[in-house]
Amino acid sequence: MQVSDSILKIKGIGEKSAECYHKLGIYSVMDLLNFYPRDYEHFELPKPIADLQEGEVAGIECYPVESPKIIPGKRTKILLVKAKDYSGMIELKWFNQPYLRSRLVMGTHLIFRGKVTVERKAFQMIQPEIYEKDAYRTLLKSLKPVYRVTDGLSRNGIVKSMRLALDATEIPDWIPARFKKQYELMSLGKAYEHIHFPVDEEETRTAVRRLAFDEFFKMYLSIRLCKTLAEQKSNRYPVYQTGLAEKLEQSLPYQLTAAQKRAYAEILGDMRSEVPMQRLLEGDVGSGKTIIAMLALLCVVENGYQGCLMAPTEVLAIQHYEQFSKMLKPFGVSVGLLVGSQTAAVKKITRSQAEQGKLQILIGTHALLQDSVAFAGLGLAVIDEQHRFGVKQREQLLLKSEAPHLLIMSATPIPRTLAMMLYGDMALSVLDEMPKNRKPIKTCVVDAGYRPTVYKFFTDQISHGHQGYMICPMIAESESMEAEDVTNYTERLRKELPFGTRIECLHGKMPAAKKNELMERFSGGKIDILVSTTVIEVGINVPNATVMAIENAERFGLATLHQLRGRVGRGSDQSYCILVQGKTGEESKNRLEALCKSQDGFALAEEDLRLRGPGDFFGIRQSGDFPFLIADVFRDAAILAMAREASESLSEEEYTRLSQEIVAGGSLSVVY
Repeated sequence: MQVSDSILKIKGIGEKSAECYHKLGIYSVMDLLNFYPRDYEHFELPKPIADLQEGEVAGIECYPVESPKIIPGKRTKILLVKAKDYSGMIELKWFNQPYLRSRLVMGTHLIFRGKVTVERKAFQMIQPEIYEKDAYRTLLKSLKPVYRVTDGLSRNGIVKSMRLALDATEIPDWIPARFKKQYELMSLGKAYEHIHFPVDEEETRTAVRRLAFDEFFKMYLSIRLCKTLAEQKSNRYPVYQTGLAEKLEQSLPYQLTAAQKRAYAEILGDMRSEVPMQRLLEGDVGSGKTIIAMLALLCVVENGYQGCLMAPTEVLAIQHYEQFSKMLKPFGVSVGLLVGSQTAAVKKITRSQAEQGKLQILIGTHALLQDSVAFAGLGLAVIDEQHRFGVKQREQLLLKSEAPHLLIMSATPIPRTLAMMLYGDMALSVLDEMPKNRKPIKTCVVDAGYRPTVYKFFTDQISHGHQGYMICPMIAESESMEAEDVTNYTERLRKELPFGTRIECLHGKMPAAKKNELMERFSGGKIDILVSTTVIEVGINVPNATVMAIENAERFGLATLHQLRGRVGRGSDQSYCILVQGKTGEESKNRLEALCKSQDGFALAEEDLRLRGPGDFFGIRQSGDFPFLIADVFRDAAILAMAREASESLSEEEYTRLSQEIVAGGSLSVVY
């Protein structure tokens, strides 16, 4: 097989299972190979039943002591069997797997592995995997990949397809051979083999090293291409008049900080220069980037051009739209919104107005990148939270006009050294001071035993008319991961907190319309506590929210925790962030203590880089801060530097050939 072939060429994948793979974004053999494990299972020797602990994932060697029972339900069939070993008894339970009955023969010793629960003071294991003793013994010598799944696909099914794909596919190694030798990189084929079927952790580390290098190297080729194209353009949208922007600035209920004034002046200078602006506006959470973007867009409109702003989520795009519409209405500026959840009729009208020039500013999500979106004269494109997009999306947006100005904004605080490597093709403005009316957010770390106190604190805040966030790392309960989930946590809060407390849950898998509706209700004060995943991490602005608790805080990186904390403290009232620690460890303890000591996102980013060091090869990319599949700019900072050095050493001939392959797409389509 070739990497560009459809997954239908893989033995055992038919039309029905291909549809399941499509839900995971897997269409080709290369897509499957790039579907990396989210973790690995470490198989340990079976434990005696009496030594089991509630919540752990363990293996036990035991035998059924009765014939299995099938209990029919409305939607599920439950398979139950009692089993024992020399130390005790356990109940094993499976849902909708009646075919396992034939394997559960009384007196037959098997190994069962799954998550341990306790029901009526008795041990249970839900949905355990079943192994013959010899088969389990072989697993003790290796790591088992754990993949994200969807309805209709099992982990074992993905593992089987991955094995067949690797055995039958010719994987071209596209980077120049001298780089593999210079940077001690394994072949691409070996990297895929070791990332999916490693013998040990060291093999996985070497695989990550190669695959991360490839992602960074592709990014730098794209950046070099963007920079080359930009340098060939002249400024077609010079900005001279700024009277409306000056009036907007004077009407603000606060004064711009010195950093905001400096950044705004740099942007105006760029938009009057001989070439189109390419500038990154980097600022900590709450430092006031949005108003600078608004001033720049108003300047562009006053000079007769159009502007657009692209946000990573519908919730944030709608929030920007409402804010821009309200603040720019006195100046007669027309503002439009384009997001995926709108009806086809609304989108058609909005696109037509933009193309005819009737909309002066268009705000949207990825929907702005569609071929059907056109402008009469796009002078400035603003990308909010650039790290959620990538160079490829940047290129697509700039093609909506002939060399418009580009302003990208990021609230993800990253060390300056990494920022220069990631955005080396752009001028940099930094908002390094906060508005004067902002009070520092009081932050503390507690363990799970303090939950009753945390709940009482939330109740007190709500009684004073405020609102709060409860953050959980997962959407629903997982058998392989011990952590809080928004679904069960919401129900627990409804029982624990006083009657009448308005509690709702929010997560990324909800339909966009539902997410928008919940955020509108929360912003309008109609929800007291929003239980959410990190979907609220970016840009949500509810000044009345004064308290946040983050469950399993040790599972998040410092940058993510700081971003989450920034959702409170956006008004004049004192705000609080409570980090609820699940499993303790020295590294996570140091990370959480660093957050308590500092409100400076850039200082925290430097500390995060120092604490992580080489780090674990998985379990670090928890927030998806940058759109890489496997690389992590913090953990892999040294590899990032290598990739940059390699890209700069390319001859013009090598650069042209490799960049053409990337632009052409196919198996080498750029990730970032």
